[in-house]
Amino acid sequence: MSLRLTLGIAPEHRTEAARLYWQAFSGKLGRVLGPEPMALAYLNRVIRADHAIGAVGQGRLLGLAGFKSPEGGFADGKWSDLRATFGMAGGAWRIALLAALGNEVDNRRFLVDGICVAEDARGHGIGSALVEALCDLARQRGYGEVRLEVVDTNTRARALYARHGFEGTEVMRLGLLRHAFGFESAETMIRRL
Repeated sequence: MSLRLTLGIAPEHRTEAARLYWQAFSGKLGRVLGPEPMALAYLNRVIRADHAIGAVGQGRLLGLAGFKSPEGGFADGKWSDLRATFGMAGGAWRIALLAALGNEVDNRRFLVDGICVAEDARGHGIGSALVEALCDLARQRGYGEVRLEVVDTNTRARALYARHGFEGTEVMRLGLLRHAFGFESAETMIRRL
């Protein structure tokens, strides 16, 4: 499979980027950002194309790796975005739940804001290529470590990160919030560069 990695998501791939992100994270965010048409509208509104690495093959977006910077994250929305998409009441309860997950910036580490690969493109090394591209970008930007979080229900992603040198450092348990997000805990993993 011919693959080209790009810094940034091309405008013609924006809708597909939202779809890929939703496909990958709807299990985690479905109860909060759903239903799907509204979630896709929200993601189309908030994704920052300049905060991702795209994996393009045969003219389509096959995967992406979002990241955070002091300027924001790939899929970080604001109250105004939630209100515009879900209305005043719908935006209010959603922002409260999303805020409980946290949205920090770590100035010492390069932060990953989601890696996803199209279902029909998995098993071809795209996830590995995206992980390595993120690590290369982190080095270029002067970071000594890359940090990500992986939920307990995503064992395949955790195995991928471990194969690429990420080590678990701490586990955050959600407690009662697990009912809203569909997972019980998230593990912080770090790779030293």
